[in-house]
Amino acid sequence: MKKFQLPPQVLGAVRHTGHRASQTGRWVSHLALRALDAVQEVLRAEVESGHVRLVADFLADKALPAAKALLLERMTARLLLRLGLRGTLLTNVAGWVLPFVLEKLFQAARASGLLARLEANPTVAEGLLRLEELRQRAARLIFPDGASGAEVLADEEANTPLALPGEIQSN
Repeated sequence: MKKFQLPPQVLGAVRHTGHRASQTGRWVSHLALRALDAVQEVLRAEVESGHVRLVADFLADKALPAAKALLLERMTARLLLRLGLRGTLLTNVAGWVLPFVLEKLFQAARASGLLARLEANPTVAEGLLRLEELRQRAARLIFPDGASGAEVLADEEANTPLALPGEIQSN
């Protein structure tokens, strides 16, 4: 029986592609973390300047359109400075990563009840404390498993029983 072997050029390309894919995953997670830091920096600056109510309204999606646009513009500028990329690639990357990070931030704010606590005590110290809490919760939503290799299952997958090694599942 003859063994099938890949040509050396194809084998090298496959190894190179796998290596690039693993680097891309780290790059995207690094990019999301930098975007979260940029958003946190802008919100922290607003809270420190006494605009706790504006930050609470922004997180609850109740802010005026002009205020929301100003905050988003500042977040985008801060992210662009942090990334160090140039030209069109920079704006494209910022255009898809910033909405993702903001959505996770909004989800964390709604799920944790942070908005009610932020609106109840609109002091600067309390606002900064709540923003740090929000950053940690959003980071857990963006990076749910750390380095454990755990995956978030869809509802259909979570309801199916797991098979022990050696067992055959019947459908």
